[in-house]
Amino acid sequence: MNRRSFSKLTVLGILAAYLPLTARAAILGMIDRDELLGKGSPQLTTTSTYKLRPEAAIAFEEMKTAALKDGIKFQVVSSYRDYNHQNRIWERKYKRFRESGLSHLATINKIIEYSTIPGTSRHHWGTDIDIVDATPRVTSGLLVPSKFHGSGPFCKFKEWMDAHANSFGFYLVYTDTYDRKGFKYEPWHYSYKALSLDYLKAYQALDIKSQLQAANLLGSEYFTDSFIERYLKENVGDINPALLP
Repeated sequence: MNRRSFSKLTVLGILAAYLPLTARAAILGMIDRDELLGKGSPQLTTTSTYKLRPEAAIAFEEMKTAALKDGIKFQVVSSYRDYNHQNRIWERKYKRFRESGLSHLATINKIIEYSTIPGTSRHHWGTDIDIVDATPRVTSGLLVPSKFHGSGPFCKFKEWMDAHANSFGFYLVYTDTYDRKGFKYEPWHYSYKALSLDYLKAYQALDIKSQLQAANLLGSEYFTDSFIERYLKENVGDINPALLP
């Protein structure tokens, strides 16, 4: 990390890296409602390629340095996203799928195979990051699961992350587990566990159902009680057990 980027890490953020989890949450006071929903102004470490919570950024830089020594050059595809950013993704996909002939309900179900409803994304928290290996020449379609297996260009990256990511505090969120429901397998999406555990716990304490039903989103009139309950249970809650409170 260069001097300019490192200077953006606050004293509180650095100290928090060495405190117990509950003490971190209390001292930093970062877990507020608006930030959980992607509508706040979180304190983030901002570089030319990503935005993360200060503690997560420190751990990520350490992991990136270690990976580079083994010939893996991280390329960040996505990190922190606010509510408006997520809504742009939602609207773009909603319009595209509707134009292809899908019904409103089919469109929503198609979107939530990989993308979250605005206000429910883990990327709102500044704890999660999508990464691949920049070394292979891949010009399009980076986030494709098959490229991380077999003879795919990101196999070496996947093997390295499987062996080392957890030791730096990063865990795969949407695993390739047979009976896992919700979002499909994403071998590129990692979460910094030391923070995201508390963020998920705080998020689950919110009245998300009311938030979604009051949202002015494309298709939100189809967010029935049963749909929201299933979405929260399967898409938000059915993740890598190591990341559950």
